[in-house]
Amino acid sequence: MADASAPKEHPERDRRRIFWPGGLSARLLVLTVLFAALGGMIAIPPAMAAYERQWLLDRVRAAELASLAPEVAPDRVVSEQLKTELLRGAGVEIVAISVDGVRSLVFAGARPAEAPYVVDLRPRAAGLSLVAPFRTIFGPEGRRVRVVAEPRFRRAEFIEFVAVDTELKRALASYLWRLLGIVVLVSTIAGVLVFVALNLFLVRPMQRITHAMERFRADPDDPDARVELSGRRDEIGRAEAELDRMQTDLRAALNSRARLAALGEAVAKINHDLKNMLTSAQIASERLAALKDPKVTQALPRLERALDRAVKLASDVLAYGKTQEAAPELRQVVLAVAVDEAALEARLADKGVRLVSKVERGARVAADPDQLHRILANLFRNARQAIEHQEGRAAPGRVEVTLEAQGATSVIRVADNGPGIPERVRERLFQPFAGSGRPDGAGLGLAIARELALGHGGDLTLADTGPEGSVFELRLPGAPTKAGARRAKAGA
Repeated sequence: MADASAPKEHPERDRRRIFWPGGLSARLLVLTVLFAALGGMIAIPPAMAAYERQWLLDRVRAAELASLAPEVAPDRVVSEQLKTELLRGAGVEIVAISVDGVRSLVFAGARPAEAPYVVDLRPRAAGLSLVAPFRTIFGPEGRRVRVVAEPRFRRAEFIEFVAVDTELKRALASYLWRLLGIVVLVSTIAGVLVFVALNLFLVRPMQRITHAMERFRADPDDPDARVELSGRRDEIGRAEAELDRMQTDLRAALNSRARLAALGEAVAKINHDLKNMLTSAQIASERLAALKDPKVTQALPRLERALDRAVKLASDVLAYGKTQEAAPELRQVVLAVAVDEAALEARLADKGVRLVSKVERGARVAADPDQLHRILANLFRNARQAIEHQEGRAAPGRVEVTLEAQGATSVIRVADNGPGIPERVRERLFQPFAGSGRPDGAGLGLAIARELALGHGGDLTLADTGPEGSVFELRLPGAPTKAGARRAKAGA
């Protein structure tokens, strides 16, 4: 059964399609020759008109010189033989002049059967049009032309002659063929020269870029697929630079995806065993709950929450390895409580790096509790590790948390007094496996935290960093609320 989605063939349309060379070099050569030939063809009509005018003027001067013969002949009489030779030498049949408004025939031949067409070469006349030479060439055979012009060798108002245009047609046709030959030769030479220049400066670099793109598509890890920068400052140089940046970014993205795929495969293999271990730990926690020990009873809820988060974290890491993240389930979360729980998991303590929370105890934000916990825990853990790994540090470490409302947005700031983030890491801070500033860091914490923030419709950004520390801003949609205000509103 034929595929209905397959493109239909149109043989008639394909037959009508004009052949067009496929390569850029071939197209460039054809276009260059065509445009050069077109420029030459445009110059042919003016050249033909100028040639016809000059040819007729030469005949006018010959006829004018012939008209002087009666004035120098004895008794002002010219024999028939001399008249015939003069007219044949001038290439005309009739010569006339006009003096003081009186037109007189100097030499009169056989009277033409049809009236000749007129060409006026005087300066005040319109002159020859651009199509006049072609009318002469393609006109009927044996036509006669009457040419009127100003005299040069005698005093008269004008001189005119009548002649058969056969010789003029032959001269114009010969001149046209010479012009066409020159146009073809010049257009070919110009086309080849322009083609060589453009091929050297444009086509060859584009071919090099295209070849690099093809090799990169076939094998991104091939070192020869990297485009060679020519250092040009024009569009070709910009294209080379942008392609080089794109290849670098794509290689980094492919490496990240490969590591994510490897992470997902590894987590998939250990996920089953990890869940069994955590299930055993949950059973042990249930047995501990039966001991009725006050200290155990006090610590047991935290242990159960930690186990639940560990199970969910294993599943979430597997989902992140598949480039998927669960949609957040938004609730009104007491931010101070979420900060304290995240600080416990990040091991912030009074004896080491301590937490300074300036969040009001009743302030609430709209967020998924588990995902907000992961975001804050990642930020706190990164701050603690950066402070603990700072060499020669004397001052105690501190992580400060504040909450601010900016319109309809809740802004949670997490500031530390650590060493700051190195400049080489800032551009790739939120990229998986690329944003860690420590050799032992995986570079997933901030990438996961930002993805969770974006899933809420907010964002996680680095607001400031330097030798005095770093400040991260977590933006969540919705202005923060207070528990007391919610109860008052419910009572009302």
